[in-house]
Amino acid sequence: MTTVSSASTEHPSPRHRLRQRALDVLPYFAHLGDSRPQARRYVGIAAAVAAVGGLLFGYDTGIIASALIYVSQSFSLSTAGQEWVAAALNLGAVAGAVLSGPVSDRYGRRLAIMLASAVFIVASFGCGLAPDTTILIIARLFLGVAIGATTQIVPVYVAELAPAERRGGLVSLFQMVFSLGLLLAFFVGYEMAGPPDCWRPMFMLGAVPAILLALGMLFLPESPRWLLHHEQERRAIAILYRLRGHHDPVRMELDAVLSIEEDGRDEDAGWGALRQAWLRPALIAALGIAALSQLSGPNVIVYYAPIILSQTGLGHSTALLTSVLVGVTSTITTGMGIALIDRVGRRRMLLLMLPFAALSLFVLGAVFLSPAPIAGMRMVMMVASLLGYIFFNFGSLSVAVWLIAAEVFPLHVRSKAMGLASATVWLSDTLVSLVTLSLVNGLGTTGTFWLFGLINVISFVFVWAFVPETAGTTLEGIETRLRSGTFLARD
Repeated sequence: MTTVSSASTEHPSPRHRLRQRALDVLPYFAHLGDSRPQARRYVGIAAAVAAVGGLLFGYDTGIIASALIYVSQSFSLSTAGQEWVAAALNLGAVAGAVLSGPVSDRYGRRLAIMLASAVFIVASFGCGLAPDTTILIIARLFLGVAIGATTQIVPVYVAELAPAERRGGLVSLFQMVFSLGLLLAFFVGYEMAGPPDCWRPMFMLGAVPAILLALGMLFLPESPRWLLHHEQERRAIAILYRLRGHHDPVRMELDAVLSIEEDGRDEDAGWGALRQAWLRPALIAALGIAALSQLSGPNVIVYYAPIILSQTGLGHSTALLTSVLVGVTSTITTGMGIALIDRVGRRRMLLLMLPFAALSLFVLGAVFLSPAPIAGMRMVMMVASLLGYIFFNFGSLSVAVWLIAAEVFPLHVRSKAMGLASATVWLSDTLVSLVTLSLVNGLGTTGTFWLFGLINVISFVFVWAFVPETAGTTLEGIETRLRSGTFLARD
């Protein structure tokens, strides 16, 4: 006869007690019927509300382009002053991305998103009411903190709510709404331009999506994985039933989460945990994609295309029209990426589209080899290659950047690791913003586009070597592969 040791029965471990309590709770929900269609809608609504954080990101990233002209006139800003006003948001975002991880781990994903929304509301009004440059820069820093926090928390929150088969599209809604926020900022800037103080309402309007996000989060659930990790099993299971709609997927997911909890509950959850050797493949994949998503040049096109193109002889109206087409194309292609990323797969989509992104930039650079004014067929090639790059880069790296980082890390370090990935995005974005126009002056337009084309080739090689396929795999399944050393195993 097999016996259980007295130590295990008289003094069960915290992990064993958590599993037992969770299993004891399950029968209270067994009577619930099949509500999977309602659960599917509920998950979609939750992801859409949380993705409004991307609207904050996009709006405030884009509105500075319109507002800075009038801010400079109101405060008689020097070039250095303009740079500080613009760069303050990025600096704050790095801090917000790193600091929000511990907050999210301690107080929950939902409360952390609401806190970030509150900071954004106050900072938006702080920008709009700023009496001088110093207050404006400080308010912009806090705006950045709120945006950096949302880029860390929202993808993690949605990834932990979504079922494996829909996780890619739902998490990538964040990037889709970012594109919409960018377009909204361009539209608001155009419509409100004129009066000397028009920049003030431009900034204050950013509080509207933040208010919507904070109010929406009041009606959304906490992450069930976070609740289980903090031994709130009754709430966690109740939420899982609302999210999955049937006891079979709830039981399967609960078993997977509890098994991983038993493996990782006693592990260090501090920053030092990220130095563990078994986590290194996830860090390489997530931080590499985070850096390459910016170093591959999308913001060069979004922010600097009108300047670069007008310097080559195009009229301002043509350059601005091209910029609008870039915004529309980025929104459409991001939507396409969201629709396909769960079907095609993250890795496969990246490998299919990045070579064409590189080719588009090589063709774009070749268009500018001749010093003659751009017209006729060269104009057609320029616009086609420019939009082609946006299509293939935004449909791959820009869609995958928040998703991969939110997927590949274990629960006990997920928030901190996602914060590190988000900070990497912001630091890389800052670097590209600082050097782009200098590159154009030093390498010329052709050399600059070819350099970014080469980085897209490097991105392809990186994905092939270091990024696994995670589509259709549960977060716990990804963690199991990571722990077993099969993270990069090819099917």
